[in-house]
Amino acid sequence: MSTSLLYHGFGIIGYDYVRTDYQDGQIHFTISQPKTSLRCPACGSSKVSPRGSVTRTFRTLPIGSRHTFVILPIPRVACEACNIVRQVHVPFADHRRTYTKAFERYASDMCQKQTIQDVARHLGVSWDVIKDIQKKDLKRRFGKPKLKELRRIAIDEIAVAKGHRYRTLVMDLDTGAVVFVGEGKGADALKPFWKRLKSSRSKIEAVAMDMSPAYFEAVSTNLPKAAIVFDRFHVIKLFNDKLSELRRSLYHNANQQQKKVLKGSRWLLLKASEHLDDTRNEQDRLQQALALNQPLLTAYYLKEELRLFWDKPTKGVAKRFLKGWLERARASGIKILITMAKTVESHMEGLLTWYDHRISSGPMEGTNNKIKTMKRQAYGYRDMEFFELKILSIHEAKYALVG
Repeated sequence: MSTSLLYHGFGIIGYDYVRTDYQDGQIHFTISQPKTSLRCPACGSSKVSPRGSVTRTFRTLPIGSRHTFVILPIPRVACEACNIVRQVHVPFADHRRTYTKAFERYASDMCQKQTIQDVARHLGVSWDVIKDIQKKDLKRRFGKPKLKELRRIAIDEIAVAKGHRYRTLVMDLDTGAVVFVGEGKGADALKPFWKRLKSSRSKIEAVAMDMSPAYFEAVSTNLPKAAIVFDRFHVIKLFNDKLSELRRSLYHNANQQQKKVLKGSRWLLLKASEHLDDTRNEQDRLQQALALNQPLLTAYYLKEELRLFWDKPTKGVAKRFLKGWLERARASGIKILITMAKTVESHMEGLLTWYDHRISSGPMEGTNNKIKTMKRQAYGYRDMEFFELKILSIHEAKYALVG
């Protein structure tokens, strides 16, 4: 075996080939370092004298299905310049690692297509070894996202574990990448982000978020020049929650015949009218449920009417439409509509800002679904730092239906 094969095959240069051994289906290459290339690991001086060696074995790229190792007696040298005795530096492997850099790159590439368990089984190492390799690679590529080019962002939280454990996410809406993961939810979770954002000197133009008072105050304080856009998804979700409460109270007070009609109608009430399936008689079932109660009928149609707010041609038309909707909601006398009208009116400016910056946290919701899929595939994460790095790299993940 030539030294050129050591370099081209395993990324090892500057060493002499000694011999090859075959043991239990494994391949062992023994190499040595020429005395003329010995340098002090601290100061780089060539004025050193040998002080023995320590033999180490490094796992490297497999050859076919055979696990392959490199055996190197690492020299210890005494330096005349700095008067210390240490092992020389090994350039083809990181400090305190039992595998070569080539093996590390190979494992990292495989992790982009396979699970950690699959890669570990193929390469004959433990799950923790591959996880540490992937974590190191993710930290190098995504550990400190660049914030200078941020212009439009979305803020939202996601539940990551039982017991009300949350993470607050910030997404770059122009690239689809998560640029910050904060512990917990609310204003405190965003403090590290504001600190990094200030040092980056980025110029945020618009922020899409829900109607949380904590987020609103935090963004208004730290980004006074940024436009705040309240997301349509969260507005309709809030209305749907109130509509579900009304249906639930109606169901509890209904007789057996009415309960039969109302049973299973929740999703019909929440579903967009244009998505109702005629082949399953969903439109007829919905009309039967609405016919049982006038407040439910009124609330449903006002919910559907509110969805039209985001389809108006101009901001002025949208403002007149919203004022008319508020009058109809208050005039209905229905408690949930009056409450919803107060909420909408207090956030009217942020809703109308959508016509200046047509952004939403829709991409963030898609990313949240990706995160949930990733978490289910891994059956949870014990290492939260690793989990956060996976979130920062989630925009590279691609999921497809198979089978």
